[in-house]
Amino acid sequence: MAGRLQDRVAIVTGGGDGIGRGIVRRFAAEGAKVLVAELNEETGTKIVKECESEFGADVRFLRTDASDKADNLAMIDFAKDTWGTVDVLVNNAWGNGGGLGRVEHKTDDEMWRGLTLGFMGPFWAMQHVLPIMRAQGRGNVVNICSLNGVNAHMGTVQYNAAKEALRSASRTAAREWAAWQIRVNIICPAAKTAASRQVFLENPELEKSADNDNPMRRMGDPEQDIAPVALFLASDDARYVTGNTLFVDGGAHINGSTWAPDLGD
Repeated sequence: MAGRLQDRVAIVTGGGDGIGRGIVRRFAAEGAKVLVAELNEETGTKIVKECESEFGADVRFLRTDASDKADNLAMIDFAKDTWGTVDVLVNNAWGNGGGLGRVEHKTDDEMWRGLTLGFMGPFWAMQHVLPIMRAQGRGNVVNICSLNGVNAHMGTVQYNAAKEALRSASRTAAREWAAWQIRVNIICPAAKTAASRQVFLENPELEKSADNDNPMRRMGDPEQDIAPVALFLASDDARYVTGNTLFVDGGAHINGSTWAPDLGD
């Protein structure tokens, strides 16, 4: 029986760990050919071997810095040169975007790094993939944004600003590209990822509160809770869904989740 993404070509940035890894595995299991666009060669090659062994899938790795314009363009070109097209683009990558700190203490470098990685990288990728998707008369973009921006979480203004900029741009692209059957949707997840693990390591009290304050009393699992929603959006099951933000968060968005690290003065 063919999978829901049988022979579709997908790119997943930051696909070596966390939510990206979960999405790569779910897409591969559903028959997609997947490019893992990942900065970390160890995790990138590991997920390729896993998908080949477990699913017999055609999954490739390309070392990609998602904050670099040339790398974003190169990953699109690599997928097209390898498989002839790009059907699905998942902009997920995040890393080294600055730690916790009050707005007034954020440096220009932290802000520009966050905006370049979290907004401009996906923006460049979307621009470059558009001609491919428009020529074939269909395509899907899934952008991973964040409750941090929606709920204005403390301490991460560079991340919040970048993700909300991406969410706004996604809605605009969805409206402008709808006539070409190119869909653009957003997932705001609550899950334990590589980035959150680092924050929790530095601020152990936050992990317990993140679990306890969630309406479902747990943070999501990247592969079991978040990836299936990305699969839905990328598949023909969502062929009439565009411009939407799906909160895949155990209900944390309903009243806003508590996130109050001690940031000092």
